[in-house]
Amino acid sequence: MTRRLAPIALTLGDPAGIGPELALMAWLRRDTGPGLPTFFLIGDPDFIERRASAMNLQVPVADVGPDLAEEVFPRALPVMPLPSGMRVDAEPGRPDSASAGAILESITAGVDLVTRGIAAALVTNPIAKYVLTQVGFAHPGHTEFLAALAVAPGETPPLPVMLLWSETLSVVPVTIHVALRRVPELLTQDLVVRTARIVAHDLRHRFGLERPRLVLSGLNPHAGENGTMGSEDRDVLEPAVMQLQGEGIDIRGPLPADTLFHERARATYDVALTPTHDQALIPIKTIAFDDGVNVTLGLPFIRTSPDHGTAFDIAGRGLARPDSLMAALRLAARLAKGTHLAKGTHLAKGTHLREEAGA
Repeated sequence: MTRRLAPIALTLGDPAGIGPELALMAWLRRDTGPGLPTFFLIGDPDFIERRASAMNLQVPVADVGPDLAEEVFPRALPVMPLPSGMRVDAEPGRPDSASAGAILESITAGVDLVTRGIAAALVTNPIAKYVLTQVGFAHPGHTEFLAALAVAPGETPPLPVMLLWSETLSVVPVTIHVALRRVPELLTQDLVVRTARIVAHDLRHRFGLERPRLVLSGLNPHAGENGTMGSEDRDVLEPAVMQLQGEGIDIRGPLPADTLFHERARATYDVALTPTHDQALIPIKTIAFDDGVNVTLGLPFIRTSPDHGTAFDIAGRGLARPDSLMAALRLAARLAKGTHLAKGTHLAKGTHLREEAGA
């Protein structure tokens, strides 16, 4: 018997971006395909109503908390007001630091709800870091902020690992939101080992893969060619792979990044780890731009998000597609229910998303 799932908390994201309209469009398509799990948006119900009206989206909005989300979800989008009662007033495509308080409060409230078990998982709409830095936001990105919220003040945050998942490819960047020139100094054997351990652990315990197959791409062209094109692959990545193999983790590499993502290569691994952000995100956004999902590993709660940004340039114009958000909601539900992939199933096949995702 399938256990009943608490509703999923969805954060507001930047209200000037496409997040609010994606939530509205996802609710409209709640019964399409395998269906969507019950979710509620954390924001300003009046603002969401105004955005729906401005875009001519026929979505009733219910001003309710998570306790009533399941009851109202079939007939209205549940929107939980921000705990402070803060109102949101943002225009599509015009990011404004005046929205920063609402953006951060929505994320903080979502983490609190999922940590206390009131929400089954957290799905986050996109934010723009430069909007938040204007009010003193000091974290490198969304992922690192969530890691800080996962612990009590003064405690060391866990290492957040960003998994980008799709039905055809799953990737993990070892370094994330840093300038490319800083990667060689940050790319240590310890960082690679810690990242791979978290990936292997969460693939076993959350995705249900008995023996996850990992591969690590090189940093330099041709994976350094034994130091002739850079020493990092030989001196940092190779020792990390050997250490992980000694711990029983199934990992290969470093392998040339330029031959790692074609179809035959993808069939040989479950997740590809890459030294840099763009080495991971370019192939997955090329292959699965509309339905990729960002999953944060290493946190004490489940967090997914769409694999795209705020898209201020198309916000409010009816051009955004909710596919990635819907995939993020479905994957969050599957992980929260603990419905694992069948033994031996390749992580990127996505068969678990084809099953019922509802509560």
